[in-house]
Amino acid sequence: MRCPYCGGSETQVKDSRPSEDGAAIRRRRVCPDCAGRFTTFERVQLREVVVLKRSGKRVPFDRDKLQRSIDVALRKRAVDPERIERLVSGITRQLESAGEPEVTSEAIGELVMAGLKGLDDVAYVRFASVYKNFREARDFEELLGTLSDDTPVPAAAPGPEGDPEPEASGRRRAGRP
Repeated sequence: MRCPYCGGSETQVKDSRPSEDGAAIRRRRVCPDCAGRFTTFERVQLREVVVLKRSGKRVPFDRDKLQRSIDVALRKRAVDPERIERLVSGITRQLESAGEPEVTSEAIGELVMAGLKGLDDVAYVRFASVYKNFREARDFEELLGTLSDDTPVPAAAPGPEGDPEPEASGRRRAGRP
């Protein structure tokens, strides 16, 4: 394993332990040349999965790309990193164990949306807006209608000064004392 800091080819494993419920091995490494420390993960790969893109192009499945797209949807959301890792690992295992050598990018997108819907509603909407290429506000309204069976709360009516009434929960609007 090459050192990501200096490029040294001989790194030493200082600590190994199971990770992701035993589905991976986490290795803590140190470089004897620059003393840099870093972590690597070793995972079982059941089979090579090829992704069939919308353009017709075929590319190897990239777990890191899946991780990055989920991380973007979850940016600045308070979600436990362990739950995110379980989601990524679960989707990866589903794809590898499906028995199909090729999977469409649409199928992967649907798996991600289903996982995010159970994890965080805001991340679900963020991902869906990009994945489904939303063009107007009506697209968001339709998606939000699928999140719950509750009827949406109507917007607050303007008060005597033309400003909406403060929320009943006691929270104040931004910019007001």
